[in-house]
Amino acid sequence: MIIIIGNQKGGAGKSTFALVLANFLTQEKNCPVTVIDMDYQQSIAQKFQKAKILENAEPYDVVPANLESYPYLRDLLCKSAKDVILIDLPGKLDDDGLIPVFTSADLVICPFAYDEFTFQSTVLFTVVMKRINPKIMMVFVPNRIKSNARYEIMLEVNEQLSKFGKITPVLPDRVDFQRVNTFYTPVSLSLVITPVLEQIYTDYLWKT
Repeated sequence: MIIIIGNQKGGAGKSTFALVLANFLTQEKNCPVTVIDMDYQQSIAQKFQKAKILENAEPYDVVPANLESYPYLRDLLCKSAKDVILIDLPGKLDDDGLIPVFTSADLVICPFAYDEFTFQSTVLFTVVMKRINPKIMMVFVPNRIKSNARYEIMLEVNEQLSKFGKITPVLPDRVDFQRVNTFYTPVSLSLVITPVLEQIYTDYLWKT
């Protein structure tokens, strides 16, 4: 299964969520996972290299990649239906090289926040994705949500996004998300993230 983690809005937490999901799938569900880091900052690939220097065992591979190399990587990595490929997308949608990525994906996970600008960017990202790949499944993850988020805005945003896909429970804004790396998710996050990850796994992955 090819899963895109993406949103047009920078700072939505997609790279961190990709790490959390990869850690969960490998450590809790024994899924074979490869992460393709297409983000311009290459933050996941950098953390992966740091972990190797510290001689930590890698539970999965991280492949830094650009859009031009994707078709080759897709054919190389997708050898089995049980393989899970997580793609951390770049934050911009203005490159035709993204079309092969969009058309080959099975699922999009879209972290977002409850503010007007992020909501608009999320809807734009969703519309573009659905236009290129009408059959793709979408999951929206309310991420880095502060305790003072307005309930009325949350209801309105959820109503609009639910027209395109499912919405998971909220992930709060917590400092310990900064400690996530390619081999470790803080235990303190387990109660927060497990309901979200279990929902995604149960709805989309357990049959693969």
